This record gives sequence, C-alpha cells and structure tokens, in this order.
Amino acid sequence: MIPASVSDYRLLAKKRLPHFLFEYIDGGAFSETTLTRNSRDLQQLALRQRVLRDVSCVSTASTLLGQPVSLPLALGPVGIAGFNARRGEVQAARAAEQAGVPFCLSTVSACSIEEVSAGTQADFWFQLYMMRDRGFLQATLERAWAAGCRTLVFTVDMPVPATRYRDIRSGLSGGSAWQRQLARVCQVLARPRWAMDVGLMGQPLSLGNVASVLGDKAGIDEFWRWLGENFDASVTWKSLETVRQHWQGKLVIKGILDSEDAREAAQLGADGIVVSNHGGRQLDGALSSIVALPRIVDAVAGELEVLLDSGVRSGLDIVRALALGANGVIIGRPWVYGLAARGGAGVRDIIAIYEREVRVAMALTGCSSIAELSREILTTDTLTLD
Repeated sequence: MIPASVSDYRLLAKKRLPHFLFEYIDGGAFSETTLTRNSRDLQQLALRQRVLRDVSCVSTASTLLGQPVSLPLALGPVGIAGFNARRGEVQAARAAEQAGVPFCLSTVSACSIEEVSAGTQADFWFQLYMMRDRGFLQATLERAWAAGCRTLVFTVDMPVPATRYRDIRSGLSGGSAWQRQLARVCQVLARPRWAMDVGLMGQPLSLGNVASVLGDKAGIDEFWRWLGENFDASVTWKSLETVRQHWQGKLVIKGILDSEDAREAAQLGADGIVVSNHGGRQLDGALSSIVALPRIVDAVAGELEVLLDSGVRSGLDIVRALALGANGVIIGRPWVYGLAARGGAGVRDIIAIYEREVRVAMALTGCSSIAELSREILTTDTLTLD
C-alpha cells in the first residue's frame, strides 16, 4: 500500500510493531469514550466552502511561540516513542527540523536530551511532568537548558496515571511479571523486522532521560514502577510558580480543558497553553479538546498562545482548530505511526500530508493565509460549541 493519509500509516504501524507497543500508542483510558470524541467532534465541525476568491497563492507559514514555522503544527511529546524505530526520537526530530516545524521531546523518551541535541541542529522543545523527586526535576531542567531547549512544555493533567485496558490486555502493564514478559517476548518474535531494526540494531536500548535514575539495564517494568511512584498528586498552581521563576525560556502548560484553568495559566505568566485531554488517555468522559477550545480562547485571547492537541488527524482538522482561535496544533499518535512504519521518512511524509491537506482546505474555504482562518469559515449546524 502507498500510504495517503494518517489512517494508512496507522495500519502500517500496526503491521510492523509488537502488539504491546502499538496498543500503547493507539489506546486510551478506560472505554476510550474521550479518545473517540476527539476525532469525531472535529470531523463534525463543518467548513464553509467558498468560491471565486483568488486562492492562487496559499501560504501555510506562521509562527508558534515566536518561532517561524512552515505550518502551525508541532510534533508533541510521546512517551517511549523511540522504541518504535531505531533511535526513534532522533529520527523524528530531524524530520521536524527538515520540515520546518517544532519537535517536543518527552521526559520519558527512549533517546536522551543530549542524544537528540547531538543529532539535530534546530532547537527543540522539552516536556516535563512534576515529579516527587525534585532533584531529578531540577537536574532535568538544567540538562534541557544546556542542550539548547528554550521552550518547556509542562504537562499538568497527569497527577495520577489512568487505567488503560489495552495496556493491561497486551501485557505491557497487566498480569504477573512472568505473564508480561512472556507476552512481550512472543509479540516481539512475531515482528522480526522490528526486532532486528530496534531490538538488535537499535542498541543501546535504555530509558533515555531516566536512565540516570534507573540505570541503563532497567526494563519497561522498572520504568512503569518508577513513573507511577514519582507522579506528584500534590502539585498545585503554587508548585508551578517555582518552575516559572527558574525557567528562563518559554513556558507552555499542557493539559488545559477548562477556561478557569486557562486563566490561572495566564496569571502564572505562561507563554502558552495546550488545550488537551492527553489524547483521551487520562479522564475518560472528559470533553473533546475541540469542544473545550472556544471558551478557553475567549477567556485568554491575546494573553498567551493557545495550541490544540488530541484528535487532529488531518489538515482539515488543523484548519478547524485555527478557525476556532488556536494558534497551532500538536500531534502525537500520527507522527509516531509514521515513525513506526517508515522511520524518519514516514514522519516527514506525515507532516507533508498535513501540509497538503491544509492548503486544499484553505483554498476551498477562500483563504490564502493562516491569518484569514477565523470562525467565519465555519458553520456550527452540526456541533454545539457553547
């Protein structure tokens, strides 16, 4: 198959990855109600087709957090994404650099901050959780700054990890230790191309930024145990004030779904927020990000930049989000599908697919520049937004 869309790359990723890795990327919390809503609600938001508007010169260029971009899109942080292809986060960061869009490295990446920095020339963003181990948190911030990261994406919607049924069933987190290990070994053996490319040729396999705490030989079970023990459920807005005071670069708060929380972020002095429900991986039954977006934009318009995450599966979805006031979007699963299927080339193709679809959607709604995208190009007959 010649992949033409994000959904095509999803199928290719499913064929190539061990089952537990694909389910970790693809799945959501509990019954996945919010995961389903994210894409469904975006698709139900209808665009106004306009004609005879002179769209001979369409530009997708924009800026995100003061950074010029070829498309208002960033590759978002995805845990252990680097296990989906050989030195995966390095490949993805290079693809983003070549495409002219930002890449954000996860705290729980497979490749370390230093490895990604050495493998790319463009500055990349870094994502962090509030950890109980404040020493680790401070050291990680210092490492990110030393590596050239000037934009910190602080994820706030994960004080506790949610239950993800697919991870339990696949053997990633469910059953006894021997059951998990047996399931994963069998699944790896069923994917010999992945086993060769990542398992053998992708050595050393470590847990990137947390290897300094767990050791280079730690496996996935040790990683999940450490992560579960270190998420800090006591974190408050007061806790973030310390981060804001010590981080000299841009600060983006990720995981905002409520306008009151958006106001808190603005008062904290954040440079941006990400309207996100963690891709449907945390509070199942929460609003979709696109439904939450308009009220949040209205609450903080002009005070900080607003990005949208969760459910963006096409360039049309980017246009919908921008029309509702977002400054840009963040994608997670789609770029990992591309990485899993074809490495860095797959990530570049995913970005190119989004860019082509944005251009077509802009032309057919009568817009030549990103700045022209507004609520005027939407019809809300099929979706209640307030």
